[in-house]
Amino acid sequence: METLTPATTAAPQTADFLPLNGTDYLEFYVGNAKQSAYYYQAAFGFELVAYSGPETGVRDRASYVLQQNKIRLVLTTSLLADSDITRHVAKHGDGVKVMALWVDDARKSFEETTKRGAKPAFEPYTVSDEHGEVTLAGIYTYGETIHTFVERSKYSGPFLPGFVARTSNVPQGAPVGLQVVDHCVGNVGWGEMNQWVKFYEDVMGFKLLITFDDEDISTEYSALMSKVVSNGNGYVKFPINEPAEGKKKSQIEEYLDFYHDAGVQHMALITHDIRSTVTELRRRGVEFLSVPETYYEDLIERVGHIDEDIESIKALNLLVDRDEEGYLLQIFTKPVEDRPTVFYEIIQRKGAKSFGKGNFKALFEAIEREQALRGNL
Repeated sequence: METLTPATTAAPQTADFLPLNGTDYLEFYVGNAKQSAYYYQAAFGFELVAYSGPETGVRDRASYVLQQNKIRLVLTTSLLADSDITRHVAKHGDGVKVMALWVDDARKSFEETTKRGAKPAFEPYTVSDEHGEVTLAGIYTYGETIHTFVERSKYSGPFLPGFVARTSNVPQGAPVGLQVVDHCVGNVGWGEMNQWVKFYEDVMGFKLLITFDDEDISTEYSALMSKVVSNGNGYVKFPINEPAEGKKKSQIEEYLDFYHDAGVQHMALITHDIRSTVTELRRRGVEFLSVPETYYEDLIERVGHIDEDIESIKALNLLVDRDEEGYLLQIFTKPVEDRPTVFYEIIQRKGAKSFGKGNFKALFEAIEREQALRGNL
């Protein structure tokens, strides 16, 4: 059952001990960063803006920084046969290592979270170059994933000290209209969802926003449970999923089998014109999950009036859902790597603040069709 956290207007207002300005960047550890960077430029329209590697004096890794509006991806590969990065890729495949959070005070963010029980990933330190200075600190979250606090108010360079500006040379890689990270979804093991919700509440000061149980998110074969936590200003939202009992293997179990740990399952990216964005992504070869035509037969009866032409929505296989604030349009890519782990959600919000509850069944069935083709259902 979907549950909205009750308002606490009668309670005294307390200062946010961990104010967040948004997502600073998402860093992937990958097997070949140069080729991954080309893919994200050519397919998703990201622009190469910065680079770090042997040419900049870094001997153990190469990192490419890609940006589209306020979304920043860092793709990092190891240059060593044995390193933390190499071991991460060997175990998980290409995956998100860092969900970096933009803060005003990285040291205070580290102190406030670690004193509340966060496991330190690395102590605060400051790096500088001719463009200024940046302070960084890190804590662990689920699996081997970390949150890096990034304080960059005194920095004007292309990314971080140690990186040099680079420009794209991919002619077909024009932006496709992706704007900002809406939310990042984590998959955790059996019975671990509440533990990590409590971590975000107690350690990071987040609030429980919505709860979905296995009656909300299920099909004939599989189910999951999910809770969404959000920081005070709503700029950072983390749905956290765990498997639920079903007749067959759920998408969460499949992820855990191939990622071999808890980790980031997908990232939802905002666009202001989903039809234009998805049309271009499809043209560039990005593959999406599909729902049957029957999904659209009673769409207007289910969601009410929408501004978009139904035939264009149907042609692109977009999903639509409505809440008390408005409606949203969304679509999910297939996994973007050979392991069935990481994928993306493209979402346009037209007032809605929810997460597409009305589409869960159709989405799950689409995922199950792909699982069956892989022999993993």
